[in-house]
Amino acid sequence: MSDPLEPLVLDLLEWIGPHPRPYAEVLEAWRTSCPRLPVWEEANKRGFVDHLHEQGHAALVAVSRQGRAYLETQRKHSALLGTVAERTSPVPVVART
Repeated sequence: MSDPLEPLVLDLLEWIGPHPRPYAEVLEAWRTSCPRLPVWEEANKRGFVDHLHEQGHAALVAVSRQGRAYLETQRKHSALLGTVAERTSPVPVVART
């Protein structure tokens, strides 16, 4: 069975996006006190987020180099799976516009 946190960690990294977000905003949206769903803690443990502190400014959170590499790998994997699913699907896949 795959790790149930994987899709949530990916969601967090996608949500943060390519530009830093205020630390308080990220914690408000993603921190949890539920020990069964530690998405924020897991992303930190894996080194997927950077904490940016500049004197006189609010702290920021950004996707780290390692987090961006992980996102890219997961996107490629998902695209590959989608291609395989299209070739093996008994139902024609219709492109949406």
